[in-house]
Amino acid sequence: MSYPPPLYDGISGEVSATVRLADSAPDVLYPNGNRVHYLSTGESTGGLFGLYRWEFAGPPSGPDAHFHKTLAESFYVLSGEVSIFDGKRWNRSRPGDYVHVPPGGLHGFRNEWGPASMLLHFAPGAPREAYFEGLARVAAGETMSAQERDEFMRHHDNYWVD
Repeated sequence: MSYPPPLYDGISGEVSATVRLADSAPDVLYPNGNRVHYLSTGESTGGLFGLYRWEFAGPPSGPDAHFHKTLAESFYVLSGEVSIFDGKRWNRSRPGDYVHVPPGGLHGFRNEWGPASMLLHFAPGAPREAYFEGLARVAAGETMSAQERDEFMRHHDNYWVD
């Protein structure tokens, strides 16, 4: 396997790094206390990837089994314990554990044991921010009809399974 074509054709480099300090305020705060930090959005990476820090406040929460048609998703547990579904079973994941799910791969994650945090990586960098924000509005009491929910999920490339 060789390197992909260059994405930068300059000869001396440029000042273009992004810094986000650990104590930055979350971008999304859910009513149950969960927080999402937008570390790198698809827009900020030119569509290469999206990287988010998900902080579970403690109450059980998280999505059931689903898949994506357009993107891969990876999980890296930073603190606490997170249950991650790998398509066959729910795995108790601890700090340092990593799970990669290619497009079409069944997966899910949930917090069952108290506060925890993890990194979520999406490639390519789809606009997941609107998805996280929409879920937060619903959690705060905004209602969606069954048809609106189905359209919202399809628009955000989420396909649920039993």
